Amino acid sequence: MPRIRLPLLLYSYIATELLAPFFASFLILYGVFFLVRLIPLLDVVLGLGIGFADFIRLFSYIFPHMLLYVIPMASMTGVIIAFTRLTNDREILAFKACGISLRQMLPAVIMVAGSISLLTGFFSIHLIPAGEVAMRQLMFQLAKEKIDKGIKEKQFTEALGDLVVYVDSIDDKENWHGVYVSDMRNRVQPIITMAREGHMVAEVNKMLVTIVLRNGTLHSTDGLDNQIIHFKRYQLQIPLRPPTKIDGDDVTVLDRGSMTQAQLQAAGHDPHLTPKRRIRYLSEFHHRLVLPVGCFILSLLGMPLGLQARPGKRAIGIPIGLSMFVLYYIIYTVAQVLVENQVIPLVLGMWSPNIIFSILTLYIFYRTEKERSILPKPLADMLARLHERCITPVTRRITASVRQLLSRRKKNKKDRLEKGQTSTELLIHANSLSMVYHLPGCEHYECENCTIQFINVKVAEQAGFKPCRFCKKRISTQLESADS
Repeated sequence: MPRIRLPLLLYSYIATELLAPFFASFLILYGVFFLVRLIPLLDVVLGLGIGFADFIRLFSYIFPHMLLYVIPMASMTGVIIAFTRLTNDREILAFKACGISLRQMLPAVIMVAGSISLLTGFFSIHLIPAGEVAMRQLMFQLAKEKIDKGIKEKQFTEALGDLVVYVDSIDDKENWHGVYVSDMRNRVQPIITMAREGHMVAEVNKMLVTIVLRNGTLHSTDGLDNQIIHFKRYQLQIPLRPPTKIDGDDVTVLDRGSMTQAQLQAAGHDPHLTPKRRIRYLSEFHHRLVLPVGCFILSLLGMPLGLQARPGKRAIGIPIGLSMFVLYYIIYTVAQVLVENQVIPLVLGMWSPNIIFSILTLYIFYRTEKERSILPKPLADMLARLHERCITPVTRRITASVRQLLSRRKKNKKDRLEKGQTSTELLIHANSLSMVYHLPGCEHYECENCTIQFINVKVAEQAGFKPCRFCKKRISTQLESADS
């Protein structure tokens, strides 16, 4: 049996051509996503007083979630750019002249796209849930540290919202002595608690801080009634409510996005939950598998789209690719909503975008391999006629309206300049001895002999007055700019 030799040189060359634009696209897209995500993130940073080290930790937990959308877009864009360059430089033509078909180039694209999709799957299945759990714990820790820093000896502390705490002294073991607490939660008049000793306990899993007081009294007032309760041990539970919403998402809530695949599958088959809740857990389970596969499909779709370029013609692969990317996520979002509302079956609905785009990719690749246009000629002609009948007239009307508006504004500006009207609506001063007038802003505007005033240049010139040499240059300059 003859030994099959793979064209490793060809594969390595194509892979190199793919990776360079992929990394460039990744950096650009990640920078855009970073800036969009940074603005709401600053509210949390400022609200909790986060230092640089904790900011890096917080951002590293958000990092995998952004990559779930950045990597597929960068992968598809990288493939399109690579094959657009190969086409414009006639390297694809050289490959075909050497007997290398598109199918022989395809394995290199599959290997690169597969590697990137596996990386996306790793982020989706493992890093994103772990990052959300770690972010929740970090937020709690930062909120607790803010409270700890706010509670100082012989100072009233308002870091706990409607609770005001005063501590007379704090020992080396963080135990409080001489504690005063004013509790205004859901009350008109506060509950005053005084205790000899106390300390604070934090429960990370429940996002709860508990103040434990010992040997004290509780004073409660309701109108004219007053109640005093003596206690040996008393607990105040305080749910933390730090500013932890980033772009509308509460990062301190442990939801289905923080669960592992095994936990999601177990919750999806839990008979104690309602069918709608079970569907939501199972849709999240499939969500983490669908998007990496979608990344693979979109990357393969980028190959025939990049080959649509021609030397001397505009590259249409990138705008078509971005449109396809947006269309994919629109279909995916609609399908997920229909699945969670139990309109369509779970598996069919969640995987329908990948099924649709797999068929679309095979179709476009087949037509590109046969050196045909993406759309059949009858369909392309129909769309061209539709564009000519519906879109082109609207575009022409909008363009004509804009030009007419600009022309009208230019004409009005010219008329105002000819009449000598200024933005401040000041009058024109004229000298009756020299028969010269001065516009507002002229150095001779306030001269002693300027005893006559005109409303505009036209009236002044009809009366026999002429502009001074400074105003004459100014008027001619303004008229020239209006004509241009």
